[in-house]
Amino acid sequence: MKRVVLFDCDSTLSTIEGIDVLAEQAGVVDQVVPLTNAAMDGRLRLEEAYAARLDLIRPDASTLAGIGQLYIDTRVAGAVEAIAALQRLGWQVHVVSGGIRQAVLVIARFLGVPDDHVHAVDLRFDAHGHYAGFDTASPLARSGGKAVIARLLGAGAERLVMVGDGITDLEAAEASAHVIGFGGVVRRDIVARRAAEYVDTPDLREVARRLVGPDESPRVADLLGPA
Repeated sequence: MKRVVLFDCDSTLSTIEGIDVLAEQAGVVDQVVPLTNAAMDGRLRLEEAYAARLDLIRPDASTLAGIGQLYIDTRVAGAVEAIAALQRLGWQVHVVSGGIRQAVLVIARFLGVPDDHVHAVDLRFDAHGHYAGFDTASPLARSGGKAVIARLLGAGAERLVMVGDGITDLEAAEASAHVIGFGGVVRRDIVARRAAEYVDTPDLREVARRLVGPDESPRVADLLGPA
């Protein structure tokens, strides 16, 4: 049985929003954070926010490894255990994020998620490592993109689940994904209302427990630990 689970990264696998950290480092946080919040709350289309934020920040290639390490340092409780348990049960685990792929890869590798299971937006840099744009063809840089990716990854799956904190994660429902809203870092009321399920416990093991069947629980109890 093919079972696929898609995790968002920012405010789901990690407690930070990587783009906002980059904005703080660039001294434009006051301009960028409202754009991030408006996009995640559904008040601004993602494509409008995406280019605007990067044009303000213009991150160098050298900064992205640091953001990736910060993702690891601020990982949500239970992320390692939840992903290991689901993989042990045969779930295909993917990271699907509108974040920067070069940084998202760092935490994905730490969590044991293969590179080809990481779906995010590549940045482009010139020969000196200076920002030169982003992959505008990526579905994840525009509204509706997570539905596109979910549809591709969920083809032939008997179960398809999306886990995330933002309104863009709800888009996966258009691809028949079961959306679990995650409010363990940031609670977004629109996600709490519209998601098929909502978890506000700040521990991703609770998400894994929702996906593990009763007959499977003993196999992963040592990884998930007590409820």
